Amino acid sequence: MSRHSLDPRWFLLVMAVAAPAAQAEDPPMESATAIRVLLAAELETTLSSQMNGTLGELKASFGEHVAKSELLARFNCNEAEARSKVAVAELAMAKQNLEAKKQLRELNAVGDIEVSMANTEVQKADGARAMGVAQTGYCQVLAPFAGHVAKVYVKPYQTVTAGTPLFDLVSDGALKVRLNVPSNLLKTLRPGLPLQISIHETGKSYPAHVSAINSRVDAVAQTVELEARLDEKFPDLMAGMSGTARFNQDTAQP
Repeated sequence: MSRHSLDPRWFLLVMAVAAPAAQAEDPPMESATAIRVLLAAELETTLSSQMNGTLGELKASFGEHVAKSELLARFNCNEAEARSKVAVAELAMAKQNLEAKKQLRELNAVGDIEVSMANTEVQKADGARAMGVAQTGYCQVLAPFAGHVAKVYVKPYQTVTAGTPLFDLVSDGALKVRLNVPSNLLKTLRPGLPLQISIHETGKSYPAHVSAINSRVDAVAQTVELEARLDEKFPDLMAGMSGTARFNQDTAQP
């Protein structure tokens, strides 16, 4: 064999060096176009106590579906209801006093100042009545929208203070898809642009479209926040699931 023949070991070494360079020049499409996404409910909130008091029985439990305005919990409100009744009685008394002052004024038995003061007492009593109505309204915790109870923070008959979290509520209906894309793709993005959403928890892909584009770019991360909507309702999806989104190849190129 000629001494100038290529040693097979040299051939393998050259191929090993060249392979990484080729990969660097042509990265996989998934790394260029797959973007992390999170499914979020249209409405999601934590309901907190609006008063100091002691809870009665809880009317809703973890995972339960509730309708809009459905009762979730009720406080023991004997004291607040009693104060409200007192305010109603004081308002009635103030109105009677005002009528008496008006009649006396017609007889010139009192002056205008006495009538004005009686009218002020009526307004004050009416304010106290309205405050009593508002406070008794805090005795019931109602669902502000239809959805599912995602978390229960309290127990029956527990004493809480104003601001104590009671329930997490997640709305029914269509889910939002939240994602952040590289800002260099901004010129190719538009509302209605289609994309595919792959969800880890289900192992399936779902069609969606861009519904909103943030008007501000994150200068540090060099990304822009998007919201997308699924093209139809998929019962197997729920808030909190995550996955990746993929635009078509033309859109993905900056």
